[in-house]
Amino acid sequence: MNYPEQIAEKLNRLLEKNLDAEKSYRFAAENIKDPQLKAFFHERAEERYDFGHQLKSAIRDFGQFPKEETSFLGDAHRTWMNLKAVFSADKTETTLEEAARGEQAAVNEYKQVLKEPGISPNIVDILRSQKDAIVRSLNKVKSLETQI
Repeated sequence: MNYPEQIAEKLNRLLEKNLDAEKSYRFAAENIKDPQLKAFFHERAEERYDFGHQLKSAIRDFGQFPKEETSFLGDAHRTWMNLKAVFSADKTETTLEEAARGEQAAVNEYKQVLKEPGISPNIVDILRSQKDAIVRSLNKVKSLETQI
């Protein structure tokens, strides 16, 4: 596998995570009653949608094809979240815990990709910007968790 394919593969993994996160946030927004949380989850879904389009463009710049589907693990995670929420006494707490876990996993994945040598500066800028936004989101989720 040549360098553009290797980088595109890593970007596709990030894309897949963003597609999963977008779908999970939309699911959370539809199933939470608190208007503040509903708005927060909706904003995160839109943000991840935008991240996905940025990553798709970067992948195409490498002459590769971006993924268009969520992952099996992401689909399984949403099913688990749904079951957990059904049986949980506090759906808000459960949803926030899962959001924090997902955001932390995303931050870790971005950090790994950013360690790759030779990624062009414009892609590094995109990835750093996205990672920083996810960190802010993670901090907000943690803050919301302490408020409930």
